Amino acid sequence: MKVKLFEKKLLKNYLVVLSVISLICSFALIAVKVPDDSCVRIWIGIILVSVLLIVYIAMWIMANAQNKTILNINSSTIIIKTGDIFGEDGLKVIAFNEYFDTLVDNRIIAENTLNGKYIIEKIDDLNEFDEKLDTDSNLNKRITEENDSRPVGKKKRYKLGTIYKHNEYLLTAFSRFDEDNRAFLNMDDYIKFLLNFWNEIDIIYAGRSVSIPLLGSGITRFKGYDTISEQELIELLIWSFKVSRTRFTYPSRVSIIVHESKQDKINFYKLKKD
Repeated sequence: MKVKLFEKKLLKNYLVVLSVISLICSFALIAVKVPDDSCVRIWIGIILVSVLLIVYIAMWIMANAQNKTILNINSSTIIIKTGDIFGEDGLKVIAFNEYFDTLVDNRIIAENTLNGKYIIEKIDDLNEFDEKLDTDSNLNKRITEENDSRPVGKKKRYKLGTIYKHNEYLLTAFSRFDEDNRAFLNMDDYIKFLLNFWNEIDIIYAGRSVSIPLLGSGITRFKGYDTISEQELIELLIWSFKVSRTRFTYPSRVSIIVHESKQDKINFYKLKKD
């Protein structure tokens, strides 16, 4: 179970419910005279305790079944939910590597990733697409170096967080690649990416809603860290949005889309702060 039986937040919310039930019972006892029979009082006590226990168990089950959370941060609405990012409305973010590679060969880009699916399903003419990437003036301002020693893939390396808008998709330079074309990130890189990413989103979104996948959940190599959980990644995403001071004015919103295969790893109940 994602939510522990005696999780602090669950207990706190239960106390609120308990106070309401206690208030109702107090009014009921004023209006209804309880017989002096000790047996009746015992049974009333047993029933009341049973009801309170059932309420708590029901709240616990509902907390574990929760697969959507709505937050209000910086006067903006953030929705965290399960789903398929390709089916979302508005702008949709797809993570590329720092070279904006487009070779889907299950080495540089795996065909079963969001990146691979996007290239296969959403790009009709790959050569034309690569040409637009290579000549885009905004992208060329964000080149950090040209890696001519790279044997396979593109040579231009872009600043992490750089965004290229392609139709209703926002393609972002997210992961670094080592000499063996394995994706990795340092935690410093990840934080810098997030802050630069929100800054770029703020420039581009133009009042439209933006859907974002759980960035980082597919990377197994966070250098300097043994493991980074999906829960920690989503909390970092939320934290970075808060400190970036980016604002989405109503009715636009930010949606963080968690794939169904990852939903059991996310405690949606815990994300909802008081």
